[in-house]
Amino acid sequence: MARLFGTDGVRGLANAELTPELAMSVAASAARVLAAHDRSHRPVAIVGRDPRASGEMLEAAVVAGLASAGADVLRVGVLPTPGVAHLVGDLSADLGVMISASHNPMPDNGIKLFGEGGHKLPDGIEDEIEAGLGSEALRPTGAQIGRVSDVDDALDRYIAHLMTATPHPLAGLRVVVDCANGAASVAAPEAYRKAGADVIALHAEPDGVNINDGCGSTHPELLSAAVVEHGADLGIAHDGDADRCLAIDSSGNLVDGDQIMAVLAVAMADTGELVERTLVATVMSNLGLHLAIKEHGMTLRTTAVGDRYVLEELRSGGFSLGGEQSGHVVFPAHATTGDGLLTALRLMSRVAETGRSLAELAGVMRRLPQVLINVRVADKNAVAASPAVKEAVDAVTAELGAEGRVLLRPSGTEQLVRVMVEATAEDIAQAAADRLAGVVATVS
Repeated sequence: MARLFGTDGVRGLANAELTPELAMSVAASAARVLAAHDRSHRPVAIVGRDPRASGEMLEAAVVAGLASAGADVLRVGVLPTPGVAHLVGDLSADLGVMISASHNPMPDNGIKLFGEGGHKLPDGIEDEIEAGLGSEALRPTGAQIGRVSDVDDALDRYIAHLMTATPHPLAGLRVVVDCANGAASVAAPEAYRKAGADVIALHAEPDGVNINDGCGSTHPELLSAAVVEHGADLGIAHDGDADRCLAIDSSGNLVDGDQIMAVLAVAMADTGELVERTLVATVMSNLGLHLAIKEHGMTLRTTAVGDRYVLEELRSGGFSLGGEQSGHVVFPAHATTGDGLLTALRLMSRVAETGRSLAELAGVMRRLPQVLINVRVADKNAVAASPAVKEAVDAVTAELGAEGRVLLRPSGTEQLVRVMVEATAEDIAQAAADRLAGVVATVS
């Protein structure tokens, strides 16, 4: 049986795979597990959501599940995922529940859980929660049933926190922000204006069904055009729950998560904030990031794909900056998870402080052409063990030298092997990827 929790919580088609019954059961089990780990007090849980329609239904189920297990519930309404994580620590709660499917289409939804301090739950705790689903544990009655209340100043608390983490005012900057009709629709424009920017908000009118619909970080084309049209200094693109951020320079060009990390790593190295002059990223980050970090006398540590692995490396090494090419960026000194608004504020602060354009700052890194081919196979484990595949990979790696890279990665959920090649030119990368994909396809 497949594990219920993926790399980013529980996710599925709302009311079909992710039902109210399942949401209620997950919430109740989470409350029981946390209470069992600390019996000194009654658990307190923060519950937030993005604006997709099914969130209203699932929020009701989650709140009921928590209260039925004896946890007090603090509802914060529509708020970015990093805002919920922050409030877990700020309000000394034991658990945070964010109801969101991030960048997924509107029909999907998900449940993300945060433990004490706003940190993602360890795998072991998630396994305990899953094992407790449907438990016939004795339910509290009378005064022991959890109480439910609303946190009216949740957004204000989150924005105040963001302001303390913004190193330089944004006065003089004009920014277009694409809120993806999601959780950032109120928070992002308000935060950027409070920091001093002239803000033009795009896709900031959620109606429950338009979240991520042709907009946000997965569809930056409209933002690119708007930046040029309004003569803005830059654009910021968020996803549905605002835990990621991509950017657009004044000419309408995309600045991806790797380039954002490169800009911020140099900035933090300049101020002495970059612990051990080290950046943490996943194996999917572009080779151009590796080369840029090395050129500036810094170190890049890589992890498996998934922000939870970046977080683990940051915490274990005490490092101060990490993230993913997709725009999840983490600043452990200020946040326990990826925070798209914080990332945008730090990036815009760098632009305002230096007086340099985003395009000029992003030029610290040159993105190398990257080709990715998904090869369907009968047995991905056989591919991993194949001498023929290893020989082909070694040969291509030797041919590309220091300015190229090969990565073969089995899918975590399907019988697929992902073949990725980077090189100095698109045609070189494509030819190498095609060659490797052909070898992989013949193995199993």
